[in-house]
Amino acid sequence: MTAPIEFKEPGRSGQEIGNPTLPEQRGPESLNFVLKGEEFTISGFERQLPELSSATARGRLVRAGLADSGTALDEDGWHTVARAVVHPEAIAAQLRTQTGLASALIEEHVEGATLRSIHARVWLTELFPGLQPRTGQEALPIPDPVVRGVLDSAEGQPIGQPLAMVSYLYKDQQHLRDHLRQTIVYTRDANPNPYDQSILARRITRAVIAHPCRLEFEDGTDSINVLVVRDGITRITSAWALLAGDDAKPDEIARAASDLLLAEKPTRRNAAERSLSQRHALGRQDELEQLRGEFLRGLGDPPSDRAVRIGQTLVVPAQIAVGLQAYPGGVLPDAELFDDAVRSILAAVHVEFKGWDSAAQNVEVGSRALRRVLLSKSVRRTAGSADLAEVVDLAVGRIRPDQVPRVFGDREIPPTPLWRAVYLVHALTRSALYREVKRHAMDIKGTRAMTFRGYAELLGPVVDHPWRAAKKAVLQQARNAWGNGGVLTDDVLKKDWEPVPTARFTDLVPDALEGDLDARMTLAVAGGIALITDKLLTRNVGSAVGRTVPFRADVHAVVAGLSGPGNEAGLWLLAYAADRFEPDRQAKNSLTDAQLSRVTDLTTYYTYVDVDLRQPDRVARDASGVEIALGQYRVVAASDPVLTEQMEAKRREESGGQPLSLNEQIAQERSGLLKALETAEDRLNNLTELTTSSTLNAFGSKAEWEPLYKLSLKLQNAIYNGGTTIPGTEVFAGDEEYEEEEE
Repeated sequence: MTAPIEFKEPGRSGQEIGNPTLPEQRGPESLNFVLKGEEFTISGFERQLPELSSATARGRLVRAGLADSGTALDEDGWHTVARAVVHPEAIAAQLRTQTGLASALIEEHVEGATLRSIHARVWLTELFPGLQPRTGQEALPIPDPVVRGVLDSAEGQPIGQPLAMVSYLYKDQQHLRDHLRQTIVYTRDANPNPYDQSILARRITRAVIAHPCRLEFEDGTDSINVLVVRDGITRITSAWALLAGDDAKPDEIARAASDLLLAEKPTRRNAAERSLSQRHALGRQDELEQLRGEFLRGLGDPPSDRAVRIGQTLVVPAQIAVGLQAYPGGVLPDAELFDDAVRSILAAVHVEFKGWDSAAQNVEVGSRALRRVLLSKSVRRTAGSADLAEVVDLAVGRIRPDQVPRVFGDREIPPTPLWRAVYLVHALTRSALYREVKRHAMDIKGTRAMTFRGYAELLGPVVDHPWRAAKKAVLQQARNAWGNGGVLTDDVLKKDWEPVPTARFTDLVPDALEGDLDARMTLAVAGGIALITDKLLTRNVGSAVGRTVPFRADVHAVVAGLSGPGNEAGLWLLAYAADRFEPDRQAKNSLTDAQLSRVTDLTTYYTYVDVDLRQPDRVARDASGVEIALGQYRVVAASDPVLTEQMEAKRREESGGQPLSLNEQIAQERSGLLKALETAEDRLNNLTELTTSSTLNAFGSKAEWEPLYKLSLKLQNAIYNGGTTIPGTEVFAGDEEYEEEEE
């Protein structure tokens, strides 16, 4: 019977104690592997993992790094890098033998600084997920830590030189653990097509972007030095998912990863006391040893499932920031330079490669622009004498909506998310701040111009921060509406007005009708935001005219029409929309008929009402006295009744004087859709015929065929989901199998 393998003590190099025979050395090999029922080929599997580095090798890297004039890390930062990299002696050799300034380092030039990095292989067990725009644009329950720059110091005294690292300030260690799990869970949930199979087949091939970080705690707990990943969080989350197993749910993946990353090795009795950071480093090292042991024990013919997963995920390529050189005359203070430089690099990466969605980009650009305005001190206070620093913190979510009265110095302001939105829109559209935010946003985006629509698009994620999670189903339509101008009418942007706090928005209508600009603009912004948020005011497309809306109009133009002087119906509509708005649930008006048919409990939704100026309370009711729900058509129609009548008369004339019924309109559009699909099929047949006798690919590169595939899949799902909601509809062939798989 073979004696059990014993592993060396953490930090030692050499062979395993008690088992001098290492696994047979072979070259890379190909394996067949099954992941979630799908078989594929793994190429380049290797039957050995790198040895753990010795304390001596790590010490050499620390000394070489500190001696290099092109780097900017303190001793703790270099120890963090040395623990993470697989071969610290190789990096040390590069730094020692360079012939010119920073010649061994990757240099990237951004506004105000040069960022310097090393490229190395690192252990997965040393990579902590950092902050990123994708999570920043979501309203998640666990707040982000406070991010602060780190300056070099001599004997505890800051000397002003920025280091290539940041500090994350958490409330306590539980906040750190909870936030770490939340980041992994959200990343997993937000990526329906993760990289699991790709990583198993070829490992992680594109380097993650990382840098040292000091985790600090408000409760006085000692700090912990780690390496955080700023780009590549989806990749390392997929790696953790592979180690957790096929059946692991996102919360189980997050629990396993966070338990390993936050493992702590207690100090032995009678041994010298170690710092918390050292105890965590040794804890992660023990966990790494265990994974290496599992790998070695699984190296049979063929290797075990577990050995393959560990072998393909445990080593990750990384670009690690280690240096920063500031340019003279920059806008940002030294403490802000490094984080801003990293964010510039990330933004560039996600334009050139896989882009963030527009909301994440707007969160990134908007928050950085606001921060730059604050730090430049070009604007010190907003309208109403609110402190700009607090307005910025309110905008990015660091201050809760219930603090709005304190931030703007008025106890009469209701402490609600909608009033937060009203006051932020007002503050961020005052001329001085509007001009400066636009200027910095253009600098960050690298553009020469930004229209008010582009500015409104930046405001969208700022405004919807408190209700993103509750209104996720309509979030994209709302973001599109902000990109179409939002509530930024000419009056909102260019006139001198102040929000009027009130418990009921309907109380503002009489004053607005008598010419009170403040009351009218308050209704425009509050009511417009409510309508946009719950999909009652959307970016129009040509196909919607005559069915969903009476005429095509930009969102800001509709808001301008509703809030126009003398538009009594429009002002009442805005007022009731603002009064009915609820931030923590969805409006029934935003559901389609098909969606409504699947709702079992309508009491979980609230309803916007149409208006009728003949009624004492201006609420429209049917013959039975039941309130009439507001619809998109009515919202646009109320913004310009004269144009609505003209367009309706034109359509009646074109249809022979008889307006089409709703059923006739639906049948007409359905027939048009069928003809369009038949035409698409003809095009598909022509395309394939053209390449039948050719080596050319009919569908071109991935960049060319992927949009075709995604659109066809979107159409298929929309038709299927719509068709199966109709009572009595026959099930399509193959649906039984589909439903079984879903279960």
